[in-house]
Amino acid sequence: MEMTKERALELVKQHVKKKNLIKHMLATGACMRALAERFNGDPDRWEIAGILHDLDYDETYDDYPRHAIRTVEILRELGYDDEKVLNAILAHADKKEIENEFEQALYAVDPTTGFIVAAALMHPTKKLANIDLGFLKRRFKEKRFAAGANRDQMRSIEKIGLSLDEFLEICLKAMQSISEELGL
Repeated sequence: MEMTKERALELVKQHVKKKNLIKHMLATGACMRALAERFNGDPDRWEIAGILHDLDYDETYDDYPRHAIRTVEILRELGYDDEKVLNAILAHADKKEIENEFEQALYAVDPTTGFIVAAALMHPTKKLANIDLGFLKRRFKEKRFAAGANRDQMRSIEKIGLSLDEFLEICLKAMQSISEELGL
C-alpha cells in the first residue's frame, strides 16, 4: 500500500479523537519533514512517520507496553510495509533500539513539539509567531516548565550531529509554518 500524507491524515481521523493529539501528530510531521531536508532524508517518508507515530494512542493509552506496536499492526493490516517508517515508529516509543538518523529524529521530536506548544501557550499572545529560540532556551532550562517534555530525549538529537539550538530552531520554524492548523 502506498502511503501519502492525505492517506495518513485519513487514518489519523479514523483512529484519533483528541484534537490536541491530532495537532501533536501534525506538528511532529512538520518537524520531521524539516529535519529530513537537513539530513537528506525523504521528506514525505519522514513526515508520514511523524504524522502516524501515535496512531494507536487512544487505543493504548492504558496499555503503554502496546504503544507503537499496535500502530505497526494497524499499518501492516492495511498492507503498509515501509520498514523504515515502521521501525521509526517503534523506536520513538522505545520498542526497538535506535539505529539511524530517521529513528533518532522521531525519538527527539516527539517531546519537542509539546514543549514548543507549551512555550507558545505561556507567551502573552499565545502565538508561535512570537516565539524565538531565546525564549525556548530560557524555558528549556526551567525544569518545572513543561515537565513532561523529557529534556534528555530532546537533547538526544545531538547524537546525530545536530545542536540542540539548531534542532529547536528547525522545529520551531516547521511548527510556525503550520501554525494555523495548530491553532497557535
